[in-house]
Amino acid sequence: MSHDDGYGNDSGRTGDGYSTLGGTRQTRTRLPDREGGDTYGPRRPARSSRSLVTVVGVIVLLLGAIAFANMGGGDGSGGDGASGSNGKKADATSTAATGTKPVTGKNGEIASGFAHDEQGAQSAAANYSVALGSVEMFDKTKRDEILSSVIAPSAVDGFRTNLDQAYSANLFKNLGLNEDGSTPAGFTFISRTTPIGTQVTKSSSDNATVEVWCTGLIGLAGEGSTKPVTDGWFTITMELQWINDDWKAVTHSQKDGPAPVGSDTRASSAEEIAGAVNGFGGFTYAR
Repeated sequence: MSHDDGYGNDSGRTGDGYSTLGGTRQTRTRLPDREGGDTYGPRRPARSSRSLVTVVGVIVLLLGAIAFANMGGGDGSGGDGASGSNGKKADATSTAATGTKPVTGKNGEIASGFAHDEQGAQSAAANYSVALGSVEMFDKTKRDEILSSVIAPSAVDGFRTNLDQAYSANLFKNLGLNEDGSTPAGFTFISRTTPIGTQVTKSSSDNATVEVWCTGLIGLAGEGSTKPVTDGWFTITMELQWINDDWKAVTHSQKDGPAPVGSDTRASSAEEIAGAVNGFGGFTYAR
């Protein structure tokens, strides 16, 4: 899995705790400047490297860079949001309902039983992006369950070992969490990835490469939080294989963008953000 700033096998740390996640160099998304104030105070100019760690779905980034550095993931070339490397252009029918129900069951809390075609591969990649960018990834037991559900058996041990190292006390501290990854009393920790669209860039009968354009939220909501909830935009690339009658991820990469111009919408208070995340559930993404 590759990134625009070229991780390769370079997973060296720096002195800045925010410039690395679990010892893996990460890409960062810069948010556009905004006017106005809210519970968090006025919006600041372009964020420094010490605050940018929270603008992207952290776990998606972790998984992407770690898989590339340690398991030789895909090239992460990704698309530009308009057309894939296969030269196909998105049109009015590319996201239309197909009339086929691809999801017939679930593995724990994650959808399973995807259709054995491109549509099913896109649905699987979207659902897996949501799971890998969730709050549950910060809990060792739940993380292991997620990885067992979405990662190919041949790759799951490698993912698990490296993520166990990445989810360190230092990472939790940088995100405002307790040393064991739990949320401090009086706060709500938010980590949520939301797919905007998908496209297949390569496929065969039992293999597919799918790009998922996403937006994400991450941060600590609550009065006095020093790690307020921020948003980011990124594109995930997954190589999937058809294994035991379902799609499973073999490699995973991520890059920044495409990101829209920021709107003039007033940033909500910490209480409003926490209420929205707790009140609005996630989706099962299927076409």
